[in-house]
Amino acid sequence: MTKYKLIGPITQLISMNGLPLKGALKDEQLPVIFNAGILTEGEHIHSIGNYTDLKEIASSFDSEIIELQSNYVCLPGFIDSHTHICFSGSRANDYAMRNSGKSYLEIAEAGGGIWDTVTNTRTASQEELCHGVVKRANLLLKNGITTIEVKSGYGLSVTEELKMLRAIKEANLHLESDLISTCLAAHMLPKDYDGDHQEYLNEIASTLFPILKEEKLTNRIDAFVEQSAFSKENIEPYFKKATEMGFDITVHADQFTPGGSEIAVKVNAVSADHLEASTDTEIKTLAESDVISVALPGASIGLGCDFTPARKILDAGGALSIASDWNPGSAPMGDLLTQACILGTFQKLSNAEVLAGITTRAAAALKLKDRGKLAPRMLADFCLFSTDNFNEILYHQGKLTPSQVWKCGDAVYIEH
Repeated sequence: MTKYKLIGPITQLISMNGLPLKGALKDEQLPVIFNAGILTEGEHIHSIGNYTDLKEIASSFDSEIIELQSNYVCLPGFIDSHTHICFSGSRANDYAMRNSGKSYLEIAEAGGGIWDTVTNTRTASQEELCHGVVKRANLLLKNGITTIEVKSGYGLSVTEELKMLRAIKEANLHLESDLISTCLAAHMLPKDYDGDHQEYLNEIASTLFPILKEEKLTNRIDAFVEQSAFSKENIEPYFKKATEMGFDITVHADQFTPGGSEIAVKVNAVSADHLEASTDTEIKTLAESDVISVALPGASIGLGCDFTPARKILDAGGALSIASDWNPGSAPMGDLLTQACILGTFQKLSNAEVLAGITTRAAAALKLKDRGKLAPRMLADFCLFSTDNFNEILYHQGKLTPSQVWKCGDAVYIEH
């Protein structure tokens, strides 16, 4: 027999339901239910609405009633649609050198840079990588993040990329949150690869892709399109092969120079992530497409560079997700809510736009239709904040964290 639970009364429930996927949002558009309740049916939401009304319905279902004794604001579980939390090692020395004025080349020559992380990640066992993912994902869960995208990309060989993706798959078995894995074998040309960019991509596509399908390790392929990584010309056949095999595409695009977003639109990618260097031309092209733009304020904070032009993207009619980019090099903070608040401050985003960027629009960036909003038949993923005003959450810029986090109808974190 299906287990029903009624949680309430909730002072304010922000369902995020009914909001458009694209374009600017005003706070007045946020769907707020006062004195609300959530009636769950197993892993899913049965109904939301007035708590008193739901209590009558719940009594006919022999439901467990969980009475809340103080003021709470309820939001859908947050979704971090871009992270690199499968890694080993630290780049603290890089951070210090960068802030003291050292260039990327100077840092790399001193033994730092992405290759440092590749070296450490290759040295780590699959078990060690799995443990690191679990530890970081549980930290995110306490901050209300119930779905986390996790990329490979620090292996940069068929064998090592498989190790990373298997570690992510294994970690998912030990977590309350959901991990969505992505293959980023096209992160950069490995220093130890005996061949050119095209040869490396051909090897990954012909050798790694079939194994990803066979072991069901991921259905998402990513690539870093940038002068220091892969060009538009050599990445397009790679994406074409991935699409032919049924993979979804996402792109590290326009981080330092424009160009990546163009290929993202051309190959009908699900998302184009970064976009710090996007000009009005790229913004218009993205807004006229179905590609979700993903802002990564953590990278801007970590590198000390411009933020993604989020305001322009929204005003042009684009869809904007906000993600942490948690990685050991450029974005070590890993605090999605704080970063989203900071982006909102500098880009003048409404609270509705920020919240949509980490819930319903973030779900779209991962092609997830069963979460990101609170509505019947959606997963019962939500978080409760100890306040009577939802504006307090962003006002405190990440310092007000959830008192309770619920995943698939169960309380998976309760603040003590």
